[in-house]
Amino acid sequence: MEKVPSFFDTPSPPRYSGVLSWLITTDHKRIGLMYLWVILFWFVVAMFLGGVMRLELMFRGETLMGPSSYNALFTLHGVIMIFLFIIPGIPAIFGNFFLPIQIGTDDVFFPRLNLFSWYLYVAGGGLALATLFIGGPPDTGWTFYVPFSVGTHSNVSTAVFAAFVLGMASMMTGINFVTTIHRMRHEKMGWFQMPLFTWSLYATSWVQILATPVVSITLLLIIAERFLGVGLFDPAKGGDPILYQHLFWMYSHPAVYIMILPGMGVISEILPVFARKPIFGYKAIVFSSLAIAIAGSLVWAHHMYTSGMSDTAVFVFSLLTFIVAIPSAIKVFSWVATLYKGSVLMTPPLFFALCFIYLFSVGGLTGLVLGAAGTDIHVHDTHFVVAHFHFTMFGGTGFAFFAALHHWWPKMFGRMYHFKRAYWAAVFITFGFLLHYVPMFVIGLQGMPRRYYDYVAEFETGNFVAGFGAAFMLVGLVLMLGNLMVSLRQGAVAASDPWGGTTLEWTIPSPPPLHNFIKEPEVLDYPYDFTQVLKTRRDDVEVS
Repeated sequence: MEKVPSFFDTPSPPRYSGVLSWLITTDHKRIGLMYLWVILFWFVVAMFLGGVMRLELMFRGETLMGPSSYNALFTLHGVIMIFLFIIPGIPAIFGNFFLPIQIGTDDVFFPRLNLFSWYLYVAGGGLALATLFIGGPPDTGWTFYVPFSVGTHSNVSTAVFAAFVLGMASMMTGINFVTTIHRMRHEKMGWFQMPLFTWSLYATSWVQILATPVVSITLLLIIAERFLGVGLFDPAKGGDPILYQHLFWMYSHPAVYIMILPGMGVISEILPVFARKPIFGYKAIVFSSLAIAIAGSLVWAHHMYTSGMSDTAVFVFSLLTFIVAIPSAIKVFSWVATLYKGSVLMTPPLFFALCFIYLFSVGGLTGLVLGAAGTDIHVHDTHFVVAHFHFTMFGGTGFAFFAALHHWWPKMFGRMYHFKRAYWAAVFITFGFLLHYVPMFVIGLQGMPRRYYDYVAEFETGNFVAGFGAAFMLVGLVLMLGNLMVSLRQGAVAASDPWGGTTLEWTIPSPPPLHNFIKEPEVLDYPYDFTQVLKTRRDDVEVS
């Protein structure tokens, strides 16, 4: 019986084999896969921590833990989900694997720096994990707000340094991607011949390069405050705690777009493939990505309406917040227009993409509630903010990540997964997500503060219902990941173009060979030209 080819059979560097060949590889595809396994590990850990938190909140009173343990739990959940999953997830895995292929080259510009970034990421994750065993886990929340982060006796310094190391990995990846797109793009590929996923990574990378140094310096200042007592944020020494908030959000709001822009790029790749028509408003989507990257860097203080600022500043930041919603709306309307009168073929990637559009739209609209100072004053630091944030980040970036997994899994591993199980998983995850977070909007409007391990009787029903939502979501996530893992051994062999796509990754074998292209890539004048696909490839779509 002929052996089915696997990505794991690609040639190794001379003189090395086995695990060592992976640990010293400079192949962008192998590095992307190494990111995949580590990031999935951290996602499972954070998912477990979130489940324990929700179990505590299902019932009034102290059930599983006290306030100190709960504070440590939501801090670690936030740090892992933000710095180890949401920010690196799509760029580090799918950007590393597919960006060079989509622009017609054989690797990134700095392959050794790419591997070094992975090692930094692993080191940062190890430092975050070490806080569980050294000095007590941090209890400040993932924002590390002063003065609490300076005065607490928990091991904030290690957690902050972990975030600093992870920021360095993110910044190096951004530098690598920008340089690769500028210097290694195929000679026949102009700027407006690039796929939209590549464009989204380009816009994201500039935010990583320009914004990450701000938070890196800020995190080092916390360590300096804790060990040297320099007084930058201590009013007793002439410092200002509000300064920390400005410095933190100058990075952390642009970081929201580091999280969501690659996800938007994924959706822009999936919809035209399964609508069998060119993406509507290609250039509008390109320029809206750049506009989000620019305008998103100007609205940081809308997180600080209750911290104290002038009425003029409140007006300016509120106005800018509403303006930055416009390019996001352009993308949503373009996606819907792409589906309109398309020859739609429903598949698991498309199902996740449609769920993304709905959930992200809810997150965006509730973001405008928080962007308006009048309403934000009433719901600030309540569960309404928790629900909005998860609709945007998990309902947005998380579902885009799931869509990307199902869209590119056959190309990465050369195997198809079971469609029916994928649909069931998507239904459980989406239903559980809505049942989990919609009640949080309600109890948030009623006034339940976030980051509390207990609550008064009027919030009991909402928290109890949300617990069942978390259970449904957990079942769906386990089913989804299990289905993908089983497919590595039992899945049907994937064709080189199982979906009928038009971008360059669908012109090479599944999984890709070591140097990506067997022959010179043929660059289309327009990356989403389905004229030939509709005629010759429709029958190639795999049905599981």
